[in-house]
Amino acid sequence: MSGQKLGIVNLGKAAGKVKFALLDERDIDLINQYAFEARVKVDPDGNGAHIYAYTYKILKGRESGQFLHDFLWERHRGGVASGWKVVHRNGITVDNRLENLMLVPMDTQLVYDDLPSTKNREQSLYWMAVQQLQVAPLECHYPSSHVYTKQFSPNGENIHIEHDEVCVYYECHYPPCTNMEKRVREFSICGRCQEVRYCGTFCQQRDWPTHKKFCQERQLFIPLEEEESPDR
Repeated sequence: MSGQKLGIVNLGKAAGKVKFALLDERDIDLINQYAFEARVKVDPDGNGAHIYAYTYKILKGRESGQFLHDFLWERHRGGVASGWKVVHRNGITVDNRLENLMLVPMDTQLVYDDLPSTKNREQSLYWMAVQQLQVAPLECHYPSSHVYTKQFSPNGENIHIEHDEVCVYYECHYPPCTNMEKRVREFSICGRCQEVRYCGTFCQQRDWPTHKKFCQERQLFIPLEEEESPDR
């Protein structure tokens, strides 16, 4: 990253942790007029969910917004014709540098490694940028209040979920990692606090020096049995 200037925007919390978006230097000025947030989009092909950056003009409100990758493409390259879509070359859906965006036919299915190798992830620009941020705020270490209750089969069919069931997709809790569950409860959970999830031991070990400051053993509350009243 030597000599390269980038913008990193805090998107707020989604899928169990605070997310960030990567921008080109020339787009940093957008923060003066636009708000940014993370949006979780469930994959209708049954491949879990993805986190995207969403932006809207502050004076117009959320209803006027769109996904950041679409906005930036239109800003620098022009409109997107019907039947086409903007995608991320490296599969990191919050890496919105223009060189990481490309236009493909709407029916194109991009294939990425399910869990990229540690070497490939550490060499990504997004990984290096987020790793250089200061220690994440307290909110990073507690579960998200957002619950997503849509789930699809590999055929794109909507699977019915009972009201008392919770269907939440988590992203690996280690900040630079963008691996996300493709199936509910796919990732391992911290055995102590039982709140945050990791894609593997590598990320859990890397995150522990920070997470241990907030990790508290989960207390199990066992209701006391009510005393039976004597027969009268």
